[in-house]
Amino acid sequence: MQVVPIRGEGLAGAEVAWFAPLCSDDFRHLGVPQGDLRSSWENTSRIVQHAEQHGFRNVLCPSSYQVGQDTLSFVAAMAPLTSRINFLAAIRCGEMHPAMLARTVATLDHMLKGRLTLNVISSDFPGEKADSDYRYQRSWEVVEILKQAWTQDEINYEGKIYQLKGLSADPVRPYQQNGGPLLYFGGYSPPALELCGAHCDVYLMWPETREMLAQRMRDVHARAAHYGRVLDYGLRVHMIVRDTEAEAREYARELVSKLDDEKGREIRARALDAGSLGVSTQARSREMADIEGYVEPHLWTGVGRARSGCGAALVGSVDQVLSEIHAYQKMGIRAFIFSGYPHLDECDIFGRKVLPQLQTCSLAQAYGRVPASTPATPLGLGIRL
Repeated sequence: MQVVPIRGEGLAGAEVAWFAPLCSDDFRHLGVPQGDLRSSWENTSRIVQHAEQHGFRNVLCPSSYQVGQDTLSFVAAMAPLTSRINFLAAIRCGEMHPAMLARTVATLDHMLKGRLTLNVISSDFPGEKADSDYRYQRSWEVVEILKQAWTQDEINYEGKIYQLKGLSADPVRPYQQNGGPLLYFGGYSPPALELCGAHCDVYLMWPETREMLAQRMRDVHARAAHYGRVLDYGLRVHMIVRDTEAEAREYARELVSKLDDEKGREIRARALDAGSLGVSTQARSREMADIEGYVEPHLWTGVGRARSGCGAALVGSVDQVLSEIHAYQKMGIRAFIFSGYPHLDECDIFGRKVLPQLQTCSLAQAYGRVPASTPATPLGLGIRL
């Protein structure tokens, strides 16, 4: 049953995305680094190219200072190596002057011919410990400046943090029309919900019980309705899918079989968002889980023992995982970001076994952000390697 009204009400498909492990988050056994899976250009670019070949419609490119590669540089380098897949590039608000960020994003959008979406992040900077209200105020102002830069002739902005007057916006028009790239956003605090409700397009959630997800959707919808807006909703969750449930559960056990809990705590602590409210919700799910780590019959929280952020996986047979995805769609979730360990292997497994059975779409194309002159990517089934 649909939980709240959604922007993508009439869409037959969902935007199904994979994950680019830019931040040293690729393992055969969680918590045990291996050289060939390190956050390298070679490994990560290969994963993205496989995702495109399978028919994934988007790919999340995360951001971190502590580990890994630079997000926007990576996406720019992938532009000539891909032709269909969109890129969900993380932007850490305030890291770059907003007017310069607007120009950078617009340039990247032209390089990708409109295959760009943005994940708005409001975390601390390296060495910074900022108040939550300040961080979200900074993000609020950055997003408003971006929208001015992409839709007006001049940037004139008077905020608490940024004051800009008479800046020409002529060089920063993005390729995408009607407001520039779609803005995806994830956050759990009241200021986060306010920012998303007022300015963003897709609210991203981390895995929790369906009841908890439904309440989050209601909370966000209430804030969006306050601004006269309707949003779409997305779910970021890991995947362990096999021919049988027993095989999938066995792989989950194997994935954490060499994990040292102290190493897991070290991995979680190094993230800039380690103390956020969202991360604490993932920890709470682990506390609620059964002895094997399942908080719902097919939602396994073991991944969260060795990573900050998204900390659970759907575990099951092909039919069971498809059933879970369809149930989320009935709730009103229209964007999915999947991943698995190792990311290339699991991309291929999901791409062969599950994706061809899902009807997919690009939200940016569905909402008319890409100019009509751009050849549309067919809205259909995933393709096989």
